[in-house]
Amino acid sequence: MTIYLVYSDIYLEHDTGQHPETSQRLAATMAYLKRKKWLERVTLLDPRRATMEEIEYIHSRKHIESVRKVAEEAALPAAGRGYLDGDTPVSEKSYEVALYAAGGVLTAVDKVINTPKSNSLCLVRPPGHHARPDYGMGFCLFNNIAIAARYAQKKHGLKKIAIIDWDLHHGNGTQEAFWNDDSVLFCSLHRYPYYPGSGSEAETGSGKGKGFTVNIPVSDHISSREYLDKFRQLMDDKVRPFSPDLILISAGFDGYKNDPLGGLGLEIADFAAMTQMVRAAADECCAGRIVSALEGGYDIQGLPLCIEAHLSALAS
Repeated sequence: MTIYLVYSDIYLEHDTGQHPETSQRLAATMAYLKRKKWLERVTLLDPRRATMEEIEYIHSRKHIESVRKVAEEAALPAAGRGYLDGDTPVSEKSYEVALYAAGGVLTAVDKVINTPKSNSLCLVRPPGHHARPDYGMGFCLFNNIAIAARYAQKKHGLKKIAIIDWDLHHGNGTQEAFWNDDSVLFCSLHRYPYYPGSGSEAETGSGKGKGFTVNIPVSDHISSREYLDKFRQLMDDKVRPFSPDLILISAGFDGYKNDPLGGLGLEIADFAAMTQMVRAAADECCAGRIVSALEGGYDIQGLPLCIEAHLSALAS
């Protein structure tokens, strides 16, 4: 199995200041992976910059321009940072970095689709799954995973894409992007009720997309065993019958028990277990093709360990 790891130091240039979504998340992770000799086991990929046309697969021109404008204003003398909303800081280089975050996942899609027996982990930031078609929110500027799904269809002609979102928070932006679409199966397990407030079981899509949005809300008291049982059932009841041509993972690690924004109590091994379940489904449905992109995960000590567990299961 060839494992592609998408990373660039450009992702450290999205300056969020004193904020949970900090560049230290990736700096600490890459230092750990290097120390553990993971960089000798994977194939590193440099991300490319996504084009305007590719970002527009999901986002309105108005939203794209708003991100660019806020970044430009942040570059003015004494301006500091701007904000898309109260949670989402934008610095001088954030617009450019966000294009490379989206483009990094597209780079992975190209490689995985064109290389037999391969998958990929994209260590990108800013994250994306809260970014809605018309505005960014929740630390997210552009929706990296949603753009990648549409890109796989438009560029590579894939018919059906499954997105598995196991971030602690509901992927409301991704859900909105494919709400009326029966060619993308969006599945989210998340703490509920919690930020951003969406993601009830009743939210299942609309029109021809009815039934192709699957939300599994869980409480903060759920046990690891019950959580994994729900995840296994999701793979068996929804993902395998859908028979996707590619599986994308919105890989958030803020469900980890020590995460400062978390509250699900998941263990490091649980992320390996979920990855193994996705691997099994991908092997059956789509020649093992998986592209995973980092979303949340804010415990600087624990995040590298969770990512390593995920990476180990992708490589096994």
